Amino acid sequence: QVQLVESGGGSVQAGGSLRLSCVASGGTYSRYYMAWFRQRPGQEREGVAVISNRDGVRTYSESVKGRFTISRDNPKNTLYLQMNDLKPEDTAMYYCAANAVVYGLQSSYYDYWGQGTQVTVSS
Repeated sequence: QVQLVESGGGSVQAGGSLRLSCVASGGTYSRYYMAWFRQRPGQEREGVAVISNRDGVRTYSESVKGRFTISRDNPKNTLYLQMNDLKPEDTAMYYCAANAVVYGLQSSYYDYWGQGTQVTVSS
């Protein structure tokens, strides 16, 4: 059983930056594909970025490509999301997620989820 705890959310103005962190415990972190998702009020959860378990392969949604960077530090059991040039439409609850089976940005792939951290971007 993996526990995930996100931090780093907050309120920023458009054009600003935030760095989200997600610390994992209770499992072998290096086994897991790790991803960030976000959910706006009244909308479905959206995959933002995913990173593979060992070789560093990454995939981003079109809406964040070129602005967000996902990374991981396996010895520290930590996942990051560096978010630059933030826009009001990036406002959402951001979740990290883990699964040990398949690489991708579909929420149904993921078995473990954090509680979320809120990001609010004002214009």
